[in-house]
Amino acid sequence: MMELKTATSVDAMHEAGRVVGRALTAVRNAARVGVSLLELDEVAREVLREAGATSPFLGYRPSFAPTPFPAVICASVNDAIVHGIPTGYRLRDGDLLSVDCGAVLDGWAGDSAISFVVGRARPADLRLVETAERALAAGIEAAVPGNRIGDIAHAVGRVCRTAGYGIPQGFGGHGVGRRMHEEPEVPNEGRPGRGLPLRPGMVLAIEPMLIASGKDGYHAAADGWTLRTDDGSRAAHVEHTVAVTESGPRILTARETA
Repeated sequence: MMELKTATSVDAMHEAGRVVGRALTAVRNAARVGVSLLELDEVAREVLREAGATSPFLGYRPSFAPTPFPAVICASVNDAIVHGIPTGYRLRDGDLLSVDCGAVLDGWAGDSAISFVVGRARPADLRLVETAERALAAGIEAAVPGNRIGDIAHAVGRVCRTAGYGIPQGFGGHGVGRRMHEEPEVPNEGRPGRGLPLRPGMVLAIEPMLIASGKDGYHAAADGWTLRTDDGSRAAHVEHTVAVTESGPRILTARETA
């Protein structure tokens, strides 16, 4: 059941979102050639510890998962789309890394993701990440009272498809609140004017996932968590937690700049 949040609750969720933003910034700053994914997970753990927050990822086990998730970030490299488990893999020059992180603070959750290139970047990877960010911005812009879930989905999907990228079906955004995953689902492709009406107090994770080849095929890796592109092409994933308000969308996981 979907819970409409009060202004006070949205402010509290913003505090959780700020922790997520700090964790992602710290991970990105630490991500260099030779650094392991496990070391990046420890960077995020330290940010959560310092904030007095817990991780909604650690120990999470949805119905599709064979085991509880063992980390506080998802670290998805190159052809991994989402849900990559941090391992001892050490980053290489030119790796495309997507990092997803969540935090629970004072009973409220935040969820966000970034994608970036480690070291020297291929122009194609930069275009992929830039398009993912544009798709996220378009989805956020559509998150206003009077629109519907389908308007967000259409806005995201139109940017992705126009640029020639694939979209993994069956995975997308979701409601956020006292738990990381709540109703409703927020697809990355859909028809405008369809779906649940958007109302002030709804808080949604909007999260485009793009496949570089333009094909939509993906599969679960042997770990049962990581989703990889079928053709080995690269993928990008970005995400913000966003509140629907009378005055427009409010990004709750914005990353602070110095």
